[in-house]
Amino acid sequence: MRKKIDILQDIFTSYLFVIPALILFFIFSLYPIFKVFEISFFNWDGIAINMRFIGFDNFKEVLSNKIWWQSVFNATYITILALIFQNSLALFLAFCCDRDIKGAKAYRVIFYLPPVLSGIVVGLIWNWIYDGSYGLFNHIISMIGLGDLTRAWLADPKTALIAVAIIHMWKGFGWGFVILLAGLQGISRDYYEAATIDGASSFQTFMKITVPLMIPIFFLVSILTILGTMQIYDLIISTTQGGPGYHTEVPVTRILAAMTGTSRFGYACAMSLVFGTVLLFLSIFQLKISKKIENR
Repeated sequence: MRKKIDILQDIFTSYLFVIPALILFFIFSLYPIFKVFEISFFNWDGIAINMRFIGFDNFKEVLSNKIWWQSVFNATYITILALIFQNSLALFLAFCCDRDIKGAKAYRVIFYLPPVLSGIVVGLIWNWIYDGSYGLFNHIISMIGLGDLTRAWLADPKTALIAVAIIHMWKGFGWGFVILLAGLQGISRDYYEAATIDGASSFQTFMKITVPLMIPIFFLVSILTILGTMQIYDLIISTTQGGPGYHTEVPVTRILAAMTGTSRFGYACAMSLVFGTVLLFLSIFQLKISKKIENR
């Protein structure tokens, strides 16, 4: 009997340590999600005491809104570029720093600096670089004889989106570099030594040893890239604010515009749920593919 009481006391003590975390999780995570779901069925300006129930009208409007789908396309476009170019650059630099090169530790610090910088600060700096009148980029291309190409890169509808994508990739490659470098350093050097003894070339070693062992890391980086890029916000606000003419609008800025610009909190919550569902299915899809490849 005494042992049972001691066991119950231990269980009770354990839950006492967990309960504060559960309370915080409920208050700041579960409850807000529930309120977003609830408000999405109402027409509410965020101030009025009474909310008018309108059912699925907010969701219908989201799914039929061309500007919303334009923002999703813009975020997807930046995400695809990031998956291809940002992660390729991160992998290349991680592979270089994994070798015994001079100054490798210094390079690791330098490459990780962009991600830790404030997105607002980065946006303001690149605003100056891309400026149409006195920007550094226009100055450089003029010096090499391409002055006819100068323009206000962030204000031109033809170049604004790709210009923002370049800023995002420059700022984001560093965290992918760190994760990929950690993955490379986790591979036993015995594999490479055995491959060298067997006469394998560097390319064969990379394709037969590095790539298969790095597949889980590749998928982790790709999932984080998709989730991070699809939710891009601070760079857009500090550079184009969604312009010109919605050409750089992204889902998060559309949600913010619905809340602060038109005070349509119910509509904004509906957009948030649609966007969150899209991200959830993308993550699940990638995880399933990753597990299938790992189990081969």
